[in-house]
Amino acid sequence: QEQLVESGGGSVQAGGSLRLSCVASGYTYSYCMGWFRQAPGKEREAVASIVTRGSRTDFADSVKGRFTISQDNAKSTVYLQMNSLSPEDTAMYYCAASTNPFCVVTMLMQAPYKFWGQGTQVTVSS
Repeated sequence: QEQLVESGGGSVQAGGSLRLSCVASGYTYSYCMGWFRQAPGKEREAVASIVTRGSRTDFADSVKGRFTISQDNAKSTVYLQMNSLSPEDTAMYYCAASTNPFCVVTMLMQAPYKFWGQGTQVTVSS
């Protein structure tokens, strides 16, 4: 059974940092891994994605220069390092995996992502 489990969320003051982790299991391959977030009353939006073979990355404009995405394929784990956090980053953060090769082209589009985690809450106070 395919499963993605996020961890690392929490509460932090503005300017602080958090590192989210996502451990994948139950499927043999993915073309892309992504992080998405949803704030209360807002639609889910893309944050960052990484091509699992080659490590090409893409980021939403709102997090460029502050967030990085990385992976440890040996551990089937993807990380999201978040620095210089602001209250606008407060949201539920979801990890997702795509077995659709089209994700390599679209990167931040949600449609190719088939498997989703349950999310981890990030709260940034001012």
